[in-house]
Amino acid sequence: MRWGRLTTPGGNGAGDLRPDSVKDELSRRELRRKRAAGRLPVPFIVGVNRSGTTLLRMMLDAHPELAIPPETHFVPDLIELAHTPGVSPDALTELVTAHRRWGDFGLGAEQLRERFATLDELRPRLVVSAFFELYAEGQGKSRWGDKTPNYIKQIYAIQKVLPEARFIHVIRDGHDVALSIEERNPGESSMQRLAERWVRRIEWARRQRDQVDHYLEVRYEQLVLDPESVLRDVCGTIEIGYEPAMLEYYRRAPARLRELARDLPAEGGRPGRAADERLAGHAMTASPPDRSRIGRWHHEMAEQDCADFEAVAGALLRELGYETREGR
Repeated sequence: MRWGRLTTPGGNGAGDLRPDSVKDELSRRELRRKRAAGRLPVPFIVGVNRSGTTLLRMMLDAHPELAIPPETHFVPDLIELAHTPGVSPDALTELVTAHRRWGDFGLGAEQLRERFATLDELRPRLVVSAFFELYAEGQGKSRWGDKTPNYIKQIYAIQKVLPEARFIHVIRDGHDVALSIEERNPGESSMQRLAERWVRRIEWARRQRDQVDHYLEVRYEQLVLDPESVLRDVCGTIEIGYEPAMLEYYRRAPARLRELARDLPAEGGRPGRAADERLAGHAMTASPPDRSRIGRWHHEMAEQDCADFEAVAGALLRELGYETREGR
């Protein structure tokens, strides 16, 4: 099986021939400049659900400088509202705190309103950054990121507002994604519909990748089999030093997951979810990466389910280097 690596645009095949000491000093200067300007790179982890986005979130969140909250889901709406002439800190605060995810962040509404009120201008980039900076400060961290798989649809829209965004797209074998979704929600979707969603979302991201400055594809399988190598690539993309603590993310994962230990209310036609169900969905991040999760479909997916999935997703599976029934 083969998995390609896509790095950020702008490199040339010849490489940089300057001495490492010179390159390191230039890199440090550039990082200091970006920090002073409030423009440090921020990771946005996206992907199809059940593709390993939470695993990568926990790994990056274990970095001593970086805080990544639970899924937000309100960033596109916050950007849109912040574009409204005459918008007030109260209106921005209401949008965020009325969202059903608000209780996951451990913040106070007045804290957020005060943070918005201190901004010189209520421009979208400053407003979005203000929320995440407040969250990061609460975690004792100096930098922030986001992990919301559904932002795979809004990569370009977010980049327009946050040029410092670095999109990390986690891709997993679609067969295993479908099995994982079916385990959590038995009978909710047919294999054909699961395949359609897997293909649609990956293609959404790939159509946008040439429109943004920084986009990196990460394979779930590589993240499990060789996490250090993948994390070093990600750290290079977001311009942060690699930290071995990220490999021991699972030691602090139970404490981080406690943010989800509350019932998620129903909203806008979306069903509510019990706290136990939410925690169970991410329980595996409290353990080291499990290699047995790779290629489960070979022995766990029914033959007809496999045929139905590949009838829709076979071409993309093969393009990405994943096996299909015909390749067994």
